[in-house]
Amino acid sequence: MAEPSIFFSEVNERQGVFHRRAFLMGGLAGIGLTALAGRLAYLQLVQAQRYQKLAAGNQFNFQLVPPPRGLILDRNGVSLASNRPNFRLLVARDRGMDIDKTVDELAQLVPLGPDHIERLKKDIKRAPLKQPVSVMEDMTWEEFSRVNIRAPELPGVTADMGEVRVYPFGGAFAHVIGYVAKVSDRDLAAAGPNPDPVLLNPGFRIGRQGVERAFDSPLRGRAGATKAEVDAAGRVVKMDPGGDIPATAGKEVRLTLDADIQNRALEVMGNESGAIVMMDCRTGDVLCMVSAPSFDANRFVRGLTTPEYKALAEYERRPLLDKALTGLFPAGSTFKPTVALAALSAGVDPAAHVVCNGGWYFGGRTFRCWGRHGAQDMHNAIKNSCDVYFYQTAVRIGPDKIAAAAEAMGFNHEFDIGISGQKKGTIPSTAWKKAYFKSNPANQKWFPGESLSYGIGQGYVQVNALQLAVMTARLANGRKALNPRLIKSVGGVDQPRGDAAPDLPFPHEHLEIVRAGMAAVANDASGTAYRQSQLGLGEVKMAGKTGTAQVRSYDNAASRNSASVQWKLKDHNLFVAFAPVDDPRYAVSVIIEHGGLGGGTAGAPRAREVMRVALLKDPEVRARIEQPLPLPEIGDIAEGVAPNDAVAAPSGLPT
Repeated sequence: MAEPSIFFSEVNERQGVFHRRAFLMGGLAGIGLTALAGRLAYLQLVQAQRYQKLAAGNQFNFQLVPPPRGLILDRNGVSLASNRPNFRLLVARDRGMDIDKTVDELAQLVPLGPDHIERLKKDIKRAPLKQPVSVMEDMTWEEFSRVNIRAPELPGVTADMGEVRVYPFGGAFAHVIGYVAKVSDRDLAAAGPNPDPVLLNPGFRIGRQGVERAFDSPLRGRAGATKAEVDAAGRVVKMDPGGDIPATAGKEVRLTLDADIQNRALEVMGNESGAIVMMDCRTGDVLCMVSAPSFDANRFVRGLTTPEYKALAEYERRPLLDKALTGLFPAGSTFKPTVALAALSAGVDPAAHVVCNGGWYFGGRTFRCWGRHGAQDMHNAIKNSCDVYFYQTAVRIGPDKIAAAAEAMGFNHEFDIGISGQKKGTIPSTAWKKAYFKSNPANQKWFPGESLSYGIGQGYVQVNALQLAVMTARLANGRKALNPRLIKSVGGVDQPRGDAAPDLPFPHEHLEIVRAGMAAVANDASGTAYRQSQLGLGEVKMAGKTGTAQVRSYDNAASRNSASVQWKLKDHNLFVAFAPVDDPRYAVSVIIEHGGLGGGTAGAPRAREVMRVALLKDPEVRARIEQPLPLPEIGDIAEGVAPNDAVAAPSGLPT
């Protein structure tokens, strides 16, 4: 019987499948092991530093430190806004914290009123975990020490020392510099979805108004951080000063203002409402920009109560309004030098006379003058501020020529001085009136009677104190259309000067005619501001122009004397001036809101006092004032030989 044949093909096939699967599984395992080894190598070698930082982050915590805000200085380096130490009390909410108990215990350590306690509890409950909430600032040393002693028993409570903004001169610079205040929800919303973390810090302040707002970014600086070791719950175990990140202070902003002049300007304003602006006639630097009454910016840093803010906002003299930039007033007779320049450009003969009999009958009514001046040429019309002369001149040349001259002298402009808040006012023209009354075609035409008010700076004319100072500075400079400069440097980098400007579009002889008239206002015994404009500085004299702007009609009034009327019904009182007359260096404008009748009664004396400070601080002008009196004429005497007889000193000289 034949033996059966043995076939291994099936076994071999199974063995082949097994081997292939074994190789596949081994390969996959090898790939996995290789990937695992590579990942371990990547984590241990490449990512080691990252995970070391993450591990350290579990052990250490960094607390943001607001940077010191940059200083604001005057032109001579006097501090106008700086920082001072501030002991403050903070509470950071943590899980499991009994907020009511914590706040009640704090109320036993520091003075907290009932309203403050309730508001504080709500603020802490709304705040994110670990986010500090300010409980109290400006603690006394005793309060600060008392809290620190009890701090270990009060989780989440810290008392530390930060910095707070301080304004050494209180209200003297409040409108120019502005102030800082706490970050509001509106500020956070404006910062976008990922605001700078420093905005959430309870000690951080943001600029409001003026320089503080305009230069908030460079003044902020860069935040730092303090390093602390924490436990698993995030509580501080100990501080690690070696790991602190120092904050970078904000940049220094230097202004062109002079603290002495600014303080004197606010002082002479007293209880009046208005503005004083002074400029350097050579460079365009603004030396003084005061709005009165003012307010103490330090109170805004701490935060005003509702009654305090309401009292400021509702006071009729509006201390919160910047009257130097935002306040608009009729220019009154201070506008007449501009009208005179327009007349000269239009070909009016300055020697031609206009007869003033106390008024001018035009268009069916009599337009009054404040006096009876007789025959007036341009020089005397400026000196005497004759309304009749400028009524007739304005009607003769028309509104457009006046508007062109006014634009050239700086009116109807918003100047780039670095801060916002300016209002350009109104300088009317035929085109302006057509556009302004576009919905009322009957009023679009310029009526001749409107030129009369225009000629004396009233009617539609609206200007601010800065524009009046610019006009006076350009007139005094006599060549350049100066622009005002308020910001001298930021972070040590000088800003463009105001004298980098085009030439004025007026011939030198025209400017001299107008300047001579202004010199007569202040130095001719019959000038409208003679007595109030005497500087008492020897040969150094001041030129000026008075102005009175009506706020009510006098057609049916027995007298224009406003001594007995309500404050809000009194005329505005204005004055512009420059000095010295023979070498102009400083120009000043003064507006006294509802100051009463006559530009020389309230504006001129204040301009004189401010001008004296500026002149006495100028070394070259002071040298002129202090130069020795000339020796008396005693004839020819041989050198080294005494006269035979005594020589009497001339009368009036000290003996």
